[in-house]
Amino acid sequence: MSLKQDIELIHSSALQTLETTDLAGLRDLHQEILGKKGRLTETLKSLKDLSVDEKREIGSLANRYREELETRFRERQSELERKAEADRLSTEHFDALRPVARSHGHMHPMSRIQYEVEDLFLQMGFRLMDGPEVETDENNFGNLNFSDDHPARDMQDTFWTEEGFLLRTHTSSVQVRAMQSLKPPFRIVAPGRVYRYEETDASHENTFYQCEGMMVDRNISTAHLIHVMKTFLSAFFEREVTVRLRPGYFPFVEPGFELDIRCLICGGDGCPVCKHSGWVELLPCGLVHPNVLRAGGIDPEEWSGFAFGMGLSRLVMMRHEIEDIRHFLSGNLRFLQQFSG
Repeated sequence: MSLKQDIELIHSSALQTLETTDLAGLRDLHQEILGKKGRLTETLKSLKDLSVDEKREIGSLANRYREELETRFRERQSELERKAEADRLSTEHFDALRPVARSHGHMHPMSRIQYEVEDLFLQMGFRLMDGPEVETDENNFGNLNFSDDHPARDMQDTFWTEEGFLLRTHTSSVQVRAMQSLKPPFRIVAPGRVYRYEETDASHENTFYQCEGMMVDRNISTAHLIHVMKTFLSAFFEREVTVRLRPGYFPFVEPGFELDIRCLICGGDGCPVCKHSGWVELLPCGLVHPNVLRAGGIDPEEWSGFAFGMGLSRLVMMRHEIEDIRHFLSGNLRFLQQFSG
């Protein structure tokens, strides 16, 4: 049988078969005939062995048959989908006047954790504060000792508006507002939503929740910071947790630390949440930089303080062993219904 006859046979048999196949079979048939390793595709590989005139004639025929089959496959798919929908509608019945079963909503797991964190710090004498999510460059960066060329000012990290404002990248901006409105000594916590312009994965999201904390008083030291953090974490997790302190650079604290917690999901063995390291970055913290105190109108010769910023989203993940931060904003009701109790 010649190549031309092979192509004509494939074409005619495909047209005949697709008239009797169902929707699932239609997809398989398309792959069998027109896929990368389909019968027509494989047959056309033999064109290289033909003369120039034969290639032109048979190649033109093959292209015409391919276009015809593609068109007929699409038409047949539309026909089958319309028929399936008509069959479904003929058997399904919905009474629009039927009374709807009452169901009460419940608090989002993020809100529950936020209120719990607030209560714990209020018991330790902290004051609850809030700030706008649309901030100025000065409050979000400048007054927190960020230099003009700091990488965090770049568009890869921050959502900017055309008017020159930004979606706050951290709740640390509330530090500035607290120093401007309160007189020391004071201690505050400020939970809220923050935004970062970055790719999402199991442990990163472009919208997430933080809680900022700050204490300003005389003779504040790292010991005060560690004591408050250990007291909070013990109360929150209701058990002993393993933590570690690492030196870390943040423009608004000096010295700065990273407080990590051993991953409660994998127990330190490694998983996507902890990036297979066994540890989760939980608490950037440190002593408030003198320049930040000055920007807030506080004399660093008389007053000192510590500050910390924790990810509320990660606290929820640790508490409930959630493996992907993107679940929180997914709108997946099956995920949220787990927290209805």
